[in-house]
Amino acid sequence: MSISVIDIAATGKKIKALSVERGYSVARIQQALQLESCQAVYKWYSGKSLPTSDNLVLLAQLFDVKVDDILVIKAIHV
Repeated sequence: MSISVIDIAATGKKIKALSVERGYSVARIQQALQLESCQAVYKWYSGKSLPTSDNLVLLAQLFDVKVDDILVIKAIHV
């Protein structure tokens, strides 16, 4: 049996790629999402953490994509 999970590292790479494609700097993302510091964005980029659901929705709006276009899903066997 397999289940679907979010690939955190691949999702981070996707967020970084979308930000580069759209011309958004880390500082601009921080400002747009009203984050206290840039560290959260760097953690997303490196795959150390995922954005909260609220921030995923805001990123999708910022990048003009669906949340599903940001998340990278992989199947794991259990």
